[in-house]
Amino acid sequence: QVQLVESGGGLVQAGGSLRLSCAASGRTFSSYVMGWFRQAPGKEREFVAAISWSGGNTYYADSVKGRFTISRDNAKNTVYLQMNSLKPEDTAAYYCAAGYTFIVAYLSSRAKYDYWGQGTQVTVSS
Repeated sequence: QVQLVESGGGLVQAGGSLRLSCAASGRTFSSYVMGWFRQAPGKEREFVAAISWSGGNTYYADSVKGRFTISRDNAKNTVYLQMNSLKPEDTAAYYCAAGYTFIVAYLSSRAKYDYWGQGTQVTVSS
């Protein structure tokens, strides 16, 4: 089992940047595929990005491709989401999640992730 705690959210102007962090407990962090999801008020939780166990493979939603970068540091049990060129439509609560399977067809499915953090709020003003 793993516990996840997100941080780094806040208020930023459009065009700005933020880096989210997700710290994981436990000694088996490197055995998990890690993902980021987001949920805006009144909307479904949607996939943002995922990264494989070693960090060698990444996958992004089309809406963030070229602007967001997911990375991980297994020595620090932490996954990051660098968000650049932020837009008001990026406003949401951002959640990290841990799963076991890095199959592209499944990465955007919430059901494929077994553990979730509590979320951190990102607000982008226009």
